[in-house]
Amino acid sequence: MRTLNDIRSTFLDYFAKHGHEVVPSSPLVPRNDPTLMFVNSGMVQFKNLFTGVEHRDYKRATTAQKCVRAGGKHNDLDNVGYTARHHTFFEMLGNFSFGDYFKADAIPFAWDLVTKELGIDKSRLLTTVFHTDDEAFEIWRKVGVPEDRIIRIATDDNFWQMGPTGPCGPCTEIFYDHGEQYWGGPPGSPEEDGDRFVEIWNLVFMQYEQFEDGTRKELAAQSIDTGMGIERVAALLQGTNDNYATDLMRSLIEASADVSSTDPDGPGKTHHRVIADHLRSTSFLIADGVMPSNDGRGYVLRRIMRRAMRHAHLLGARDPMMHKLVPALVRQMGAAYPELGRAQPLIEETLRLEETRFKQTLDRGLKLLDEELERLPESASFPGETAFKLYDTYGFPLDLTQDALRERDRQVDIDGFDSAMAEQRAKARAAWAGSGEAADLAVWFDIAEEHGATDFLGYDTETAEGQILALVRDGAEVSALAEGETGWAILNQSPFYGEAGGQVGDTGWMRRLDNEDDWCEVRDTKRMGDGKLLAHQVTVRRGTFKPGEAVQMEVDHARRTSIRANHSATHLLHEALRRALGSHVAQRGSLNAPDRLRFDFSHGKALSLDELKQIEAEVNDYIRQNAPVETRIMTPDDARGLGAQALFGEKYGDEVRVVSMGTQSNSGKGAGGNTYSIELCGGTHVRRTGDIGVFVTLGDSASSAGVRRIEALTGAEAFRYLSEQDHRLAETALELKAQAADVPARVKALLDERKALANEVAQLRRELAMAGGAGQGGGGAAREIGGVKFAAQVLSGVSGKDLPPLIDEHKARLGSGAVLLIADTGGKAAVAAGVTSDLVGKVSAVDLVKAAVPELGGKGGGGRPDMAQGGGASAQNAEAAIRAAEAVLEG
Repeated sequence: MRTLNDIRSTFLDYFAKHGHEVVPSSPLVPRNDPTLMFVNSGMVQFKNLFTGVEHRDYKRATTAQKCVRAGGKHNDLDNVGYTARHHTFFEMLGNFSFGDYFKADAIPFAWDLVTKELGIDKSRLLTTVFHTDDEAFEIWRKVGVPEDRIIRIATDDNFWQMGPTGPCGPCTEIFYDHGEQYWGGPPGSPEEDGDRFVEIWNLVFMQYEQFEDGTRKELAAQSIDTGMGIERVAALLQGTNDNYATDLMRSLIEASADVSSTDPDGPGKTHHRVIADHLRSTSFLIADGVMPSNDGRGYVLRRIMRRAMRHAHLLGARDPMMHKLVPALVRQMGAAYPELGRAQPLIEETLRLEETRFKQTLDRGLKLLDEELERLPESASFPGETAFKLYDTYGFPLDLTQDALRERDRQVDIDGFDSAMAEQRAKARAAWAGSGEAADLAVWFDIAEEHGATDFLGYDTETAEGQILALVRDGAEVSALAEGETGWAILNQSPFYGEAGGQVGDTGWMRRLDNEDDWCEVRDTKRMGDGKLLAHQVTVRRGTFKPGEAVQMEVDHARRTSIRANHSATHLLHEALRRALGSHVAQRGSLNAPDRLRFDFSHGKALSLDELKQIEAEVNDYIRQNAPVETRIMTPDDARGLGAQALFGEKYGDEVRVVSMGTQSNSGKGAGGNTYSIELCGGTHVRRTGDIGVFVTLGDSASSAGVRRIEALTGAEAFRYLSEQDHRLAETALELKAQAADVPARVKALLDERKALANEVAQLRRELAMAGGAGQGGGGAAREIGGVKFAAQVLSGVSGKDLPPLIDEHKARLGSGAVLLIADTGGKAAVAAGVTSDLVGKVSAVDLVKAAVPELGGKGGGGRPDMAQGGGASAQNAEAAIRAAEAVLEG
C-alpha cells in the first residue's frame, strides 16, 4: 500500500530529480499576502515571484504545502466530518516554474508522475482543458490521452486569475474515475458534482497579463503553478473514495476511538472524523504561532478547537482528550514537518487548557440550547437572541450552535443574532464613553470595533506583508498620509511589537507593495484600543499611504535583537536576585531598551560589591549554558503552580505565555523542577540564552522607598563598556607612570590589574564564542563530513590570537574531530584549524587552512598537522571558506 508519507516523498523526489528546488512549506500564517487569513494553496509563498516583485536563485520549485480553509472566503468548516473530502487542514503538493518551462514540459511531468511513478491506471484518468487552449489539448493527446477523454471546459473553472488585473491563464486538470458504483458524471456534465469523478491535480498556466479594460497580452515570463491534493491521491491509491479511510486519517481516527473507548466505525463515526481533521488544523496552527483568542486568526482556531471538543463530548469523553491525540499526529507527520515535534509540548498544553475551560461551560450551554428547543414549535428557527446568549455568556461561536442544531434539522435566526450583537456593542460603547478616558481615544475604539484586533506575528518573524486598515493623525482618522507627514498606521497583521511589560516598541520600515519606492519609517509601536490594536507611528519619507493598501513590513533587526537580549537578561537577573538576596525580591518595574536594561525590585538596602559580583557571575553562567528558551501557554494559576514569577504592571487574562530558560544542575531546587527561570511574559525573547552574549551590571541605586534599581548592559554594549574600562585603566596607568617615576610598585600593580582585566575580557570573548553569542553559526555544532566530526564557526569580537585556545576548547568538546574558526577582525579575516590527535594521520589542519584561506582573499597559511593558522582580506566569503574545508574532509 502506498502510504501518504510515501506519496509525499515520491512527489518531491520526482521533481527534485528534474531540477526543482525542494522548498519547505511556508507557515500557515501568510507573511506575503495580507488578503488571506491562512495559506490555502501551494502558490501563496511564491506570489511575489510570479508577479516579479521578488527573485530567488532558482526558477523551478516543488513543495508539500500545509493549507487551512476554515475562515473567510475559503471556509470548509461546516462540511468537515459529513463528506468524504472536506477538510480544514490539507496538504497541497505542487511544482512551480518561474519563467522557466511551460506547458510542453508541465503536462508530461504530470502524466509521467501520475502514471509511472505513482502507478495510477491510465484507463481511469481523464483531463480537462480550457475550451480555447488547443496547445494543451494537443500536448495531452501526444502523451497518450485519448481525445474522447480530453474535455474542453468553457467556464472559469478552467481559467485562473490572481485578481481583476494581473497574471492569469488557462488551467488543465486531471480527474480520476472511481467507478460506476459511485454516482456522478465527468466534468462539464450535469452530474459533475457527484463522487465518481474526482479532480486530483490542477495545472495553472500563467500565460497572460490582464488589464483594467479587460484586454490581455502574453506575459514575457510565462510560469507554471500546480496543485495536487495528497489526501485524494492517497485515497485512490489505497482503493477508496473516502479521504478519511486513508492510512494517516485512519490512524488518527483509531487514536480518537482508543482514547474515548468507542468504536471508530460505530454510531460516533462522524465525531471521530471531525476530531481527526480538527486535530491536524489546530496542532499545525499552534505550531505556526497562532493561539486561541476572541479575535482574528485566534478566533478561528478557537472555533475549530471547540467544534472538535463538542464532538469529543458527544462521544462521552468526560475528561479532556484532544491533547492525548497529539503524539499520534506527531508520529504520522512529524518527520515531514519537524515544527510539529518541536511544538508538541505547547500544542498539548494549549489543547488541554482550552478543553478544560470549555468543558466547564459546555454542559450549561447545551442545557440552555435543549431547553429552548423544547419550547419551540418543530418548524421554528432557533432564536438569534438565545444564540447570542450562548456566544456571549458561554463562549459558543455561532457556527458551533449551528453545528449542534444541524443534527436536529434546525437553523438559527441570523438576523436576530446580528441584532443582539449590535445592541451589545452599543452598550459597550456607552459604558466606555462614561469611563473618563480622553475623548481623542475614541478613534481607537472605533477602529477596533470596525476592524477587530491586529494579529501579532512577531514571535517568529520580523518581516511580513499587511494591509493598512486605518490611518490616524492628530487624534482623528485620515484618508491618507503624504510625504513628510507623521501619523499612526493600523494594519490587519504586524511583526512589530507594541510597547508593553517594560519592553519598548519596535521600529523599522514599511514599503508599498505596488510601488517599492514609496516608504515610511516606523518610529514606534504602541498598543491602543484596550490593547487590541498595534498602532505604528510612521513618518512618510516618500510617496503617499492610504487605507486599503498592502505594504511590506520589516522590523529593525539589529534593534530587536538587542531588545530581546536585554529582556531575556532581566528574567535571569530576576532569578539571580531572588537566590542571592531572598524570596522577598519581586519585580517593581523594568525597561528593556536596545542599549540597556533597567530592573527595579523590592529590597530594603543597597547591594554590596560582593553581592553584585555574585549576581553578575550567576547570570553569565546561565548565558554560557546556551540553553533553549521555551514558551508555553497556560492559565495564570497553573503557571504560578510551576513557580512562575508574574511581571509587574502586566495584565493577565485567562491564558498567559510562560517563558522558561536555563537548566539547574540540582533538579530538586524550586517549584519549576530543574528549570532556572520561569516567568509570565508576553514579550519577545532570544532563542537560546547564549544569544544574550554577556551581562555586565553598571551598579545598584535607590529607586524609591524599599525599591532598588539595577542597570545593566548585554551583548555588544557590554563589550564596548568593558573595552572602555580597559582603556581608562591603561590611560591611568600611563599617567601615573609618567608623573610618579618613584613609585614603580604602584604602577606595576595598576598594570597587573589592567592585564588581569584584559585577560578577563579575552576570556569573556572566548566564552561568548563557545556559547554562540559572538558570531554566526551558533555554538559551532558539529556535523559529520567524510566520516569526521566537523565544527565550523564564524566569529566577531575576537582576535586572531584568541583562536588557538578556542580551537583547543572545541577539540576537547569534540573528543575526536576537526575544527575551523574564522574571525572577522574588522576589515580582515583570521583563520585557524585544529585536528584531534587521533585523526592527525588522516586529516591535516594545514590542508584545511590552505583550502579556506583563498576563499577569503588570502594566500597560504601554515602550522602543524594538529593546529594551523592563516589570514585573508575579508570574512565576507566565510561560508565559501567553510565549504572548501568540508571538501577536503570529503576527500
